[in-house]
Amino acid sequence: MTHRIYGMSFASVYPHYVTKAAKKSRTQAEVDEVIRWLTGYSQAQLEAQIAERTTFTDFFGGAPAMNPSRSLITGKVCGVQVDAIEEPLMREIRYLDKLIDELAKGRPMAKILRA
Repeated sequence: MTHRIYGMSFASVYPHYVTKAAKKSRTQAEVDEVIRWLTGYSQAQLEAQIAERTTFTDFFGGAPAMNPSRSLITGKVCGVQVDAIEEPLMREIRYLDKLIDELAKGRPMAKILRA
């Protein structure tokens, strides 16, 4: 079964990430930093993905270098343990959701980026 989110454009969800973070006094630059850390995109590449309205499938499929430290991301998103998600693409999406949640909760950037 393919999930509806796989065909959605990353650009359609990105503003929600920014809004969620901004409600807790975090910035768009911090959201971008988290996304770049996870995916290996440069800022210019990230902006191009957003402008091109790339689907989540292509966004993660085309990521230059998924961060190997992402396996350290644990916890729950929408009641689901992220590290227990078996479907690779859904796990990557949920990793990003979890990082944005941590940002919105005011967690220090060094901890979010698993430094």
